[in-house]
Amino acid sequence: MTTPWERFVLAARRGEPDQVPVALIVDSPWLPGYAGIDTRDYYLFPDQWLAINRGLLDRYPDVVWIPGWWIEYGMATEPSAFGAKPRFYADRPPSIEPVVSDLDFWVRAIKPANPREDGLMPLVVRLYEVLDERLRAEGLGVRMVCSRGPMTIASYLMGVMPLMEGLALDPDGVGHVLDVISESIIRWLQAQLDAVHAPEAIMVLDDLVGMVSKRHYQAIIEPHLRRIFDAFDGLIRVYHNDTPCPHLLSALAEANFDVFNFSHETDIAEVKQAMGHRVALMGNVAPLDLGVRGTPEQVYRAARECLDKAAPGGGMVLSLGGGVAPDTPPENIDALLRAARDWGQRP
Repeated sequence: MTTPWERFVLAARRGEPDQVPVALIVDSPWLPGYAGIDTRDYYLFPDQWLAINRGLLDRYPDVVWIPGWWIEYGMATEPSAFGAKPRFYADRPPSIEPVVSDLDFWVRAIKPANPREDGLMPLVVRLYEVLDERLRAEGLGVRMVCSRGPMTIASYLMGVMPLMEGLALDPDGVGHVLDVISESIIRWLQAQLDAVHAPEAIMVLDDLVGMVSKRHYQAIIEPHLRRIFDAFDGLIRVYHNDTPCPHLLSALAEANFDVFNFSHETDIAEVKQAMGHRVALMGNVAPLDLGVRGTPEQVYRAARECLDKAAPGGGMVLSLGGGVAPDTPPENIDALLRAARDWGQRP
């Protein structure tokens, strides 16, 4: 019997499995509320983290959870390795205070992060070592590890506006900062991969890339994204960017990732036409308007529409156009699964 993960792998390689896989990005914006616990407890107590994530497999055995068994502290892990201060809350993921808004400071001072010693990274690595061992004893394990992308991390260090102004006024300076951060990301992903027994995939999340022009993307950002994905050739490489960026679609397809999770605001047919069969598409039902606020039947219809447009020929993973948002009803996830099953059984 083909497993959901096996379907995902085949679709990620642009094949056509017997049924379109359903894959959903889940992390601490949704899971503590879904389980009815304090967000800080989700981070602090591994047994609660384990029970909640295991419960997803019991409740939704046909969903591929991306990355699955994700040890994360909201957006705080990577910025903390460069000195950013997180603030933790009971009912939501931590916020991050930018360190210094002056780009010149970062050009002079930034050094590659050491994932074994800096910020929250070593705690994540150690937890992966311990918890992957426990999961293996149950026939499970960590298949995918993650990092925020270079633009997103840079924005948490200096702020979005200083970073965007720097792209226009000091592109060489921004390029240097992104180069150091990209080296840190490669080290960070590798440290996580080394902590688990049988990894098969990585994911990089960088929404901020969608806010830049094609010229700036190709000149300043693409080399760093490509460098990161090139470093993990042979693994499945997932890129998440749910900022609408139709102007970048063709260029993004050259960054050497396998799966693209993108905004619901860009029609999936348009994305498929622009990217061709160079990457697999993971999307793109609206996560808020439908995933949270819609009825199961509305979600079902939107999912079927996505499948009709993009699933023929393979390379399709049904998902939301972003992560699972807080307050997403379980019934709407069931509707996605039902749509995938029904579409796969079409004449």
